[in-house]
Amino acid sequence: MNTEDLLNQIAFIKEIDKVKYIQRKTKLFNSDRHENDAEHSWHLALMAIVLAEHSNEPVDVLKVVKMVLIHDIVEIDAGDIFLYDSQINHDNTEQERLAANRIFGLLPKNQADELISIWEEFEAGETNEAKFAKSMDRLEPLLQNTSNNGGTWKEFGVGYNKVYEKKSVIKEGSRSLWSYAEGLINESVEKGILKNE
Repeated sequence: MNTEDLLNQIAFIKEIDKVKYIQRKTKLFNSDRHENDAEHSWHLALMAIVLAEHSNEPVDVLKVVKMVLIHDIVEIDAGDIFLYDSQINHDNTEQERLAANRIFGLLPKNQADELISIWEEFEAGETNEAKFAKSMDRLEPLLQNTSNNGGTWKEFGVGYNKVYEKKSVIKEGSRSLWSYAEGLINESVEKGILKNE
């Protein structure tokens, strides 16, 4: 047993516990309680397993699960930026890159390199796995907002065009899930829980 590697791995495990304290704007299904990053990542991982057959292309499901489990760890340092924030760009890559290097850097080098590489692949969104992982990341809050009568859309005055633009990323990973999501968006307008600008 390599004691130094073990101690580094334990340090990482302790550090990522902080993900449980990062509150997101979205709320749990049919609830007033805000979701935290750990709950979000866990939910995406299960969604990826259950919905993998809907990916546009065959994917390495384990790699997708790794992506969604680690994609928000950088928010320990960088914070959560609301997808619809009009003041701050959601793609806070420089701050997030520093966070990725620090947090994953707690691990032994081979593990740190692997997780940084997976995180970078997710951020770039170019591989089949990254596209599908991003589909999960955009679908889950949509499902939450529709279950909460508009949720953050109503709370922050987000309109149809912005929602449609941000959620259309889903089709890059799954055309069938995008078809379902697009239906939910249009239904939300009809129900009056999403304003059509």
